[in-house]
Amino acid sequence: MFEPNSRYYGVETATVTAPDGRLLTYVRRRRPPASGELRVLTEISVAQGDRLDLVTARTLGDPEQFWRVCDANDALDPAELTAEVGRVVLIPLPEA
Repeated sequence: MFEPNSRYYGVETATVTAPDGRLLTYVRRRRPPASGELRVLTEISVAQGDRLDLVTARTLGDPEQFWRVCDANDALDPAELTAEVGRVVLIPLPEA
């Protein structure tokens, strides 16, 4: 259902029967790993003009992997990670 680089890849699906009898399939809630459980690839210091997609393109080779960096830094809002110049951001190792 989802590409291998999606945060929802491998997340379990479920079905529910609607009042009209249709079966509706949905993705169950994604449980992010605890940040302390992730292995760190590197740390970066945020520079002026950095955006999380640019950081992940540079460090992980894929701008769509920003969600991995959010998980590693316990961030819900990706923009908060690069809002402050000089902030240290953990870049996790991609999972196999």
